[in-house]
Amino acid sequence: MLESLPPLLVIAVAIVAGFAGLIWSADRFVAGSAAIASSFGVAPVVIGLTIVAFGTSAPEIMVSISASLKGAGDMAVGNGIGSNIANTGLVLGATALVVAIPVQKHLLKDELPLLLVVMAISGYFLSDGILAQWEAIVLIGALIPAIFLLVYLKKGDLSEQETTDEASIPHLSRTMAFVWFVIGLGALMLSSEVLVWGAKSAAEMAGVSPLVIGLTIIALGTSLPELAASLISALKGHHDIALGNVLGSNMFNLLAVMSIPGLSGSFPLDQSVFSRDFVVMVALTILLAVAIGLSIWRNRGAGGGKIGKTAGCLLLLSYFGYYVLLYQTAI
Repeated sequence: MLESLPPLLVIAVAIVAGFAGLIWSADRFVAGSAAIASSFGVAPVVIGLTIVAFGTSAPEIMVSISASLKGAGDMAVGNGIGSNIANTGLVLGATALVVAIPVQKHLLKDELPLLLVVMAISGYFLSDGILAQWEAIVLIGALIPAIFLLVYLKKGDLSEQETTDEASIPHLSRTMAFVWFVIGLGALMLSSEVLVWGAKSAAEMAGVSPLVIGLTIIALGTSLPELAASLISALKGHHDIALGNVLGSNMFNLLAVMSIPGLSGSFPLDQSVFSRDFVVMVALTILLAVAIGLSIWRNRGAGGGKIGKTAGCLLLLSYFGYYVLLYQTAI
């Protein structure tokens, strides 16, 4: 039956179905994982900062694994960097336009410096146009220490209410938690396979590189969980959760998503990955850090600041400006 349908329609259906499946399965995977951890007595703050943060990056990780296995490692790298650009420019920019995002000093003291260190290391590895196997191993190996450091730094900064809100742990029996964990993981794997097939086919049909598809369509689609989580958290008034969710996800993307293609061997990269895409990602992160710093400095008597519509507009304009740059340099 599929043979009788136009190829473009089949590809479009695969991409849409893949995205929908990723979003649904990531939610089920997180719910099951969080409930399992809770049933074994893991602290809510640890669940919120590890499992929940990892869950919003699960689509990127699964897509990266699938793309690497299909010989489209550049799509995986583009997905990791492109998702960070979308998270900072689109997700935070759109969230700040809807409601001002509260920021506290610990963001400048803990999360942002840690993210910038990860960016510096990954940037050094990418600057020569090759992601060597040992570099990929270093990145993936740094993931666990980075998570523990993030948990250690944030446990003292979050109030009891914030840790409870952030975890959002579903009330499930251990059996049902395992059921949803397995279903979510299986659906994540299947959805990523369908999405990567559709995206790779679309790239071949349009005559563009898988890198560009990864930086645009895949990155935008896999950032939808972050956009939804950040908007809902901000609208509910959950302090720092919208911003912390994005910063944590960006760190996961650099250490886990981007490193996967290099684990099986040294992986050559288009030079534009560093000179264009990575530089834009760093520039957006620095713009965010400056906006946070200025807001905290202006409201230093109040103990914190807010990222409002002005910063949101700048982030969004920068994001769309990147797409213009990508179009001009990719054709």
